[in-house]
Amino acid sequence: MQNSTRSQVDPFIVMDVMEAARRAEAAGRHIIHMEVGQPGTPAPAGARAALAEAMDRDAMGYTVALGLPELRARIAQLYGTWYNVDLDPNRVIVTPGSSGAFTLAFTALFDAGARVGIGAPGYPSYRQILRALDLVPVDIETAAENRLQPAPADLKGLNLDGLMVASPANPSGTMLDRPALGALMDACAEAGTSFISDEIYHGIEYEAKAVSALEISDEVYVINSFSKYFSMTGWRIGWMVVPEAHVRVIERLAQNLFICPPHASQVVALAAMECESELEANIAVYRTNRTLMLEGLPKAGFDRIAPPDGAFFVYADVSHLTDDSRAFAAEILEQAGVAVTPGLDFDPARGAGTLRFSYARATADIVEGLRRLAAFMAARQAQ
Repeated sequence: MQNSTRSQVDPFIVMDVMEAARRAEAAGRHIIHMEVGQPGTPAPAGARAALAEAMDRDAMGYTVALGLPELRARIAQLYGTWYNVDLDPNRVIVTPGSSGAFTLAFTALFDAGARVGIGAPGYPSYRQILRALDLVPVDIETAAENRLQPAPADLKGLNLDGLMVASPANPSGTMLDRPALGALMDACAEAGTSFISDEIYHGIEYEAKAVSALEISDEVYVINSFSKYFSMTGWRIGWMVVPEAHVRVIERLAQNLFICPPHASQVVALAAMECESELEANIAVYRTNRTLMLEGLPKAGFDRIAPPDGAFFVYADVSHLTDDSRAFAAEILEQAGVAVTPGLDFDPARGAGTLRFSYARATADIVEGLRRLAAFMAARQAQ
């Protein structure tokens, strides 16, 4: 049998790095993981306890397609707490992770052949999901002076049907402030371009609060997840907020594509939202790790870095060290025992000269990883 042209998506390189690290560990090596964009902590203890209790009294069958009403209401409440936004719970859709939300959003908003802008560097699965849906990803080469975020001037002449923006961004961790986000949204509204805001790293900020697109307009799609701030990557549970007129469209798609989000994960997600003290303790670890990275990476020789306002990544320009970031990452893994992600995942044009470092693990791992990176670079320079 033949495969469809839509199936010809690129591999997710970070997953290949993870597999190489797993093989090294299976061979007995100790690897420091700076490649994977996930917390090193489990779901909050209170959330796991709530699931154990619920499983004794509930068969965990299907829920309604839009998610448990009490979870949707609690998510809406979060927008009041975090952003002072009065959000109708009926506009909240619970999804199988943010990946499920991307699929629903792209399918609901765009016909085959539609052009959707994504910032480069940016999360690679945007591009591959768009391609798999017969849509056209349009890479927008972002500039350092714009904090590696799209700006209105970048959109001119692109004839976009949609724009996907992430703040804080993966891989750079940079954020759009309210004027910058508002300017992008205004430019899209004027051009008739649908605006999608990926807010999956909200809650993981350091010097300023991330701005939600819902603070500016209701005519947007906002996507978020329990994976990052709530430390629930493997539970595959997220949400999206859409304009009221789009809820039934999304509901019909969700019914057919997914039936419903995982029931058990919804139970854990609802309870996790009440575990603020444990979650904020995780943020304190990331804050410490960020300080260590911003001090340690330049000392090791990785001194051309984007300013990480949020998330738990540092994106480094290593074009003065290599023109093959994939081979460089493999060299670091082999010689230093540190797994890092080559920038080719995030920027097909410039990624051969960049690396992403994650600092989501325990602080002791970050200290050891930085020590190994410094020793590796010193040995490399001595050759």
